[in-house]
Amino acid sequence: MLYAILCYNSEDVVGSWSKEKDDEVMARLAVVQERLKKEGRLGPVARLLPTTAATTLRKSGNEPIIIDGPFAETKEQFLGFYVVDCASLDDALDIAREFSVANPGTGSYEIRPISIFRPGQTST
Repeated sequence: MLYAILCYNSEDVVGSWSKEKDDEVMARLAVVQERLKKEGRLGPVARLLPTTAATTLRKSGNEPIIIDGPFAETKEQFLGFYVVDCASLDDALDIAREFSVANPGTGSYEIRPISIFRPGQTST
């Protein structure tokens, strides 16, 4: 089963890190990523640009509305994600714990099973 591990944290805090601090955190995360890659369990990984670079299409009646930035006001922002191949939710939670140890401060990791959608084919 593929699981998405969605990373949330305070964009202001993460954005205030020095280059050295950011490089240090990314190096710790890379240790976990490299292990998963060697095991053939790591799918796509993305680090998102700040929410100031976001655009939201909000459904409203018949015509969608385009909004600069994220739609919701929150204390934590969605900063990136990992796709990992896991035998179970417990396995995915163990990996999320590894990422949380490597990544300092507060924040959260949302773990969701992924169903691949391929038009004309059965979803998995």
